[in-house]
Amino acid sequence: MIFRYTIFYVEDVAASLDFFERAFGFERTFLHESGDYGELATGTTKLAFSSTALMRQLGKTPAAPEPAAPTFEIAFETDDVSGALRRALDAGATLIQDVRDEPWGQTTSYVADPNGYLIEICSAVQMPG
Repeated sequence: MIFRYTIFYVEDVAASLDFFERAFGFERTFLHESGDYGELATGTTKLAFSSTALMRQLGKTPAAPEPAAPTFEIAFETDDVSGALRRALDAGATLIQDVRDEPWGQTTSYVADPNGYLIEICSAVQMPG
């Protein structure tokens, strides 16, 4: 078994794809002609988006994300946390936590995307040597 997708439920799939392309440099690999589903290449796992309208048609009732009380986060690892944070903010992300050096040897920052999903921008964890 492999971990293939993380799917965000959003009002506007195309706008979400556009934000993630501009904010994080991911490549759009698919947008269904209906506009209800799309994917971005992020490595071996895809970041996907499905419209809340489609989810309601399928009998699901997706809740809106709340960055102040998240139930999960996604994390994007980079060698340049400060630069990646600036790019995300320039693309329209909301600052949740500025760049900070953590006691476990990692640099972290947090933003919310325009839908309210919590995103960590971080360096690799430095394992004790």
